[in-house]
Amino acid sequence: MDIKFRTFRLCFLLVLWMCTSCNAQTKNTTTKLVGGGCEGCEAIYEYVDKKLIPIDTLPEFQNNEAKLKITGTVFKKDGKTPAENVIIYIYHTNRQGIYETKGNETGWAKRHGFIRGWVKTGKDGKYTFYTFRPAAYPDGSEPEHIHITVKEPYKNEYYLDDYLFDDDPILTQSTRDKLNNRGGSGIMKPIEENGMLTIERNIILGKNIPNYE
Repeated sequence: MDIKFRTFRLCFLLVLWMCTSCNAQTKNTTTKLVGGGCEGCEAIYEYVDKKLIPIDTLPEFQNNEAKLKITGTVFKKDGKTPAENVIIYIYHTNRQGIYETKGNETGWAKRHGFIRGWVKTGKDGKYTFYTFRPAAYPDGSEPEHIHITVKEPYKNEYYLDDYLFDDDPILTQSTRDKLNNRGGSGIMKPIEENGMLTIERNIILGKNIPNYE
């Protein structure tokens, strides 16, 4: 009985030690997500088999006015070095202020709609989207905006401040003051060029992003 008891006790202590070690390792290796929580940011992976390049044209670009070109350069945290292989995902409402769907959407497209696109920066860090200017929500609760998520190598995806339009009357000073400038300011001044509006936004990875190292 003594031998059996000692054997049982030894096995029990061994299992207890293993569990404690595993728990300690889990706690020690757990890291906080870059950017904090981000509902829907995983939609950045929903480009499926599409080969990403630095330029993308969103659905309904040809059928809507005002046409809009979004362009800029993505920089590393130093604000000077172009960042390569950064995926950018954007989505926005239609001209009625609705995240339009076709009815057969899956994943986050059920909420984001089909007016969305993806690019991946090259060595120069440049990116361009061709789309159209979205409308504000029908109830006027939010100014015109374009959502943006980024995914850089070796970090989890995180959101940046929306693209906003400086000439939007709904974009009040109170709203401007509440912005966090994640990745730099998202307030853009549209300029008409070649029959379409152009906004240029340079993005600084990690700027005003929580838990960024």
